[in-house]
Amino acid sequence: MAVLTRAEAIAEVTATGTYELVERDIRGVPCRVFVNAPQNLHALFNSNRSDNEFYIYENERYTFEDMYQRGAKLGRFLVDGLGIEKGDRVAISLRNYPEWVIAFEAVTSIGGIAMCMNALWEADELEYGLLHGGAKAIVADQERLDRVAQCNNLGELKVITVRSNNVPEGSTPIADILSSEETDMPNVDVSPDDDATILYTSGSTGHPKGVVSSHRNVISALFSWELDGAVGMHMLRKRLESEGKEVPTAEPPPYPPAMLLGVPLFHVAGSHAVMLQSFRSQRKIVAMYKWNAEKGAELIEQERISAFTAPAAMTGDMIEVAKKTDRDLSSLRSVGGGGAPRAPEQVKNLAKTFGSGSPGTGWGMTETNAIGTGIGGEDYLNHPESSGKCSPVLDMRIMDDEGNLHESGVRGELLIRGSSMFREYWDRPDANDESFIDGWFRTGDVATIDEEGYLYIVDRIKQLVIRGGENISCGEVEAAILEHPDVMEASVYGVPDERMGEEVGVSLFAKGDLSEDELSGFLVSRLAKFKIPKYYRFSSDALPRIASGKINKRSLREEAVKEIVGE
Repeated sequence: MAVLTRAEAIAEVTATGTYELVERDIRGVPCRVFVNAPQNLHALFNSNRSDNEFYIYENERYTFEDMYQRGAKLGRFLVDGLGIEKGDRVAISLRNYPEWVIAFEAVTSIGGIAMCMNALWEADELEYGLLHGGAKAIVADQERLDRVAQCNNLGELKVITVRSNNVPEGSTPIADILSSEETDMPNVDVSPDDDATILYTSGSTGHPKGVVSSHRNVISALFSWELDGAVGMHMLRKRLESEGKEVPTAEPPPYPPAMLLGVPLFHVAGSHAVMLQSFRSQRKIVAMYKWNAEKGAELIEQERISAFTAPAAMTGDMIEVAKKTDRDLSSLRSVGGGGAPRAPEQVKNLAKTFGSGSPGTGWGMTETNAIGTGIGGEDYLNHPESSGKCSPVLDMRIMDDEGNLHESGVRGELLIRGSSMFREYWDRPDANDESFIDGWFRTGDVATIDEEGYLYIVDRIKQLVIRGGENISCGEVEAAILEHPDVMEASVYGVPDERMGEEVGVSLFAKGDLSEDELSGFLVSRLAKFKIPKYYRFSSDALPRIASGKINKRSLREEAVKEIVGE
């Protein structure tokens, strides 16, 4: 009996049952959709209420039921107290406190749109997001409230404070809301294709873009991850049967599934791959105040963490700590990643360091709701430079220089479509026109797909720096630098970095005696800290240009990398 192929396994698993897929047009685009998935996020939350532990933050422990009840109280206040209606935007801007999850549950359950704001943004960036998205209310902690206070023109923005020691006049502490009497979640009719979230992501130029996703888009991503696991188990079962071997009965793990949350919830890796994916699996989340590898190892031992997913910089940190710690990390079964490809050597080190932990990674975007491709275990070790194979609910093509689409065998821009794809960029018709071709989304990544279906990301069309999993727009950083009166020209690029993947570098033409310290200080109030360049190359002459008159970014980057890294 021949071994079942992945395509055959997908067809069998999705023919009927939990993961049944059917063809359907969504906004005019042919998609495969899960017919048995929850209709909206509230249905996901409500159907998975239990007394199992869900969210652990320092000394605070909450069950799925605890979080739902708190979400219902906040949802009731948003509707009755603030007048939030279906389609209204509510910003969430805070650290990975339990209140982040409570706010997300509440906003999406009442038909509002959760604007998940980057908590690292400075006041100017935060103001742009709030105004651009038209937020009617914001749920924010003290650090973010201090920045909101610096913003202008926010109008009648309603404020709900979280763990604040300085409550602004007219705002409402969330502690007061959550200490009120129990109540039911407001009953709002929310359809699968109603908008659920707006997450801001850096593009190649200018301000971040608001990525709008529906309830179906988000839930399709969650079910796609589950389907990947079901397909893998189905293939294993069929292979053992074909070899005449007994299919082992799955034994329950020695401890409940638990995930270490070291990435921020305002990114899809945190909100989707960790938080939302934990509902149906009843997985415990252990949240960190901020990333610290030593603290992470301590939590893995104490809470018997079984899974950890993070950018290469963080998994690299964990490898180094694991080599020298005496802590018991044997509970770790899965070490996932994303944001940017890991170096092949780190892939090998993960397997060596965490013998019981299977390494894995994938390619995804905010626009895909974090899914795209995935790879793990032996497959990953054999293809360490690949991002894996395409999700069953997505289609991928490579577009060559002539605009022709190919399934494999050529190098070009990666295009993608499917049921997890976002609806649009909020209030950016220009970006929408540039980004979509006949229902296909242009990712801005240069890639190849081999004959076996493995995706390889080889370059980037969009001018982005990916630092520790954070997308940084070169154009946005250049615009901030050019606000300095002594800067005439600036070209921003990524400089390879062993830990972070890339650091921000800039070549600039400046007059006078402008220094790195002066320019960095100038940028502090204009850019989030992670966007401020680490490397500066000053010139007293105009920057070199190509025939079209544009600055020769490629040559400037090559010169900088050679000088800084030696490559």
